[in-house]
Order: sequence, then structure tokens, then C-alpha cells
Amino acid sequence: MVTTTAITPELTAIGRRFYDRGWVLGTSGNFSAVVNRDPLRLAITASSVHKGALQSADILEVDERGLPIAATRGMPSAETLLHLEIVRRRHAGAVLHTHSVWGTVLSGATPERDGLAISGFEMLKGLGGVTTHEHREWIPIVENDQDMGRLSGVVGRVLEEHPAAHAFLLRRHGLYTWGTTLAEAERHVEILEFLFETIGRTATFSPKTTDAEVYYGAAENS
Repeated sequence: MVTTTAITPELTAIGRRFYDRGWVLGTSGNFSAVVNRDPLRLAITASSVHKGALQSADILEVDERGLPIAATRGMPSAETLLHLEIVRRRHAGAVLHTHSVWGTVLSGATPERDGLAISGFEMLKGLGGVTTHEHREWIPIVENDQDMGRLSGVVGRVLEEHPAAHAFLLRRHGLYTWGTTLAEAERHVEILEFLFETIGRTATFSPKTTDAEVYYGAAENS
């Protein structure tokens, strides 16, 4: 168990690093870390704050319902329920959400495409439990929804259907990934954002060798 006070410097530092990489521009993105399991407590970024300029007051502690446990000047991220769902389903220690250009582009596949398959890249070995570049990572694409209660239910079902997935994309929105620790979750962001940009740039400059069918597919093919 850690405390929100102790984890706050790590979350704010991640905000600066991710902002500098262009992954959480404006007020986009949100980050959380588990500070207690029983009862469940998360340290999470406040809603509508600039992630490149996070202050300690921008990191809030919420309970298992996503409600602040103390009076705060801000509100928890609007997507807190998604973080809680991921923590419960994956027993994650941290959840990170980015809004990169390439993550948004690749998440914008047409509706019949419900996931992104990535294989053959050495960088895949940076994902937890992956030991070979021949690994095939299936990243589900989930339809976005402003009703967070409903969306968290969909996310829960997707995570149950794809137990090996390290991440998912919200359509035309961005990446959600997680880890047993905050450091592992950050590494997963770095690996996946690298792969998204590699795939996106390859498709842009070499369209004949990167037919979308190579990367996108239906869940039954995952």
C-alpha cells in the first residue's frame, strides 16, 4: 500500500513527460494509481487539467465508486469509472490514458474493424509477459460513449473477452493501458505509442506494403 501523497510526484512527472512527447496535449489524458486495495482507493488526475503542468492539488483520491474521499477544489477525471473497471478486471496497479495523434488516427478505423493486431516488431517484447517479436498483440477498439457507466460496462466485457490484451483503444479518442506498477504502465505507453507511430508512418509512406487488412480485423480473427 502507498499513499496518494507519496504517488503524486510520480503521476505529475509522468504528465510532464507525456506532454513533452505530444501524447496528452491540452487537457487530454488521465492517469491513476492504486493506493489501497481493500477498500479500493485510487489516486487519479482531476478533470480538465493540463497534464504538462500538474500540481499536487490536481491528484485526487477516490473510492471504489469514483467519488472523492475528501473535499477537493476539482473533480476526478470524467473517465474514473473506466480506470476502476480496468483495475478490477486486470488487478492493475496503475492505468494510463493518452491522446496521441497516432493513437487517435489508428483508433478511427471504420466501425466493422473492432481491433488492431500488431506482430513482428521487436518492441513488443516490452509488454509484460511477451518474450518474442513473433507475439501477436490484439488491441480491441471500443466505441466511445459519453455515458461513463455504460462505457465502463462495455470495457469490462471487452477485457473479459480478450484476457491477453495489454491495452484497448477508444474510437477516435486514444489509448488505455495498464500495469502491475506505475512504471510498468508507463513502459506500456511508451511501447504502444512507438508501435502506433511506426504503423501509422509506414502506412503513410508505403501504402502498397501496409494494406489496412494487415493491421485491422474482426475479433473472431484475434
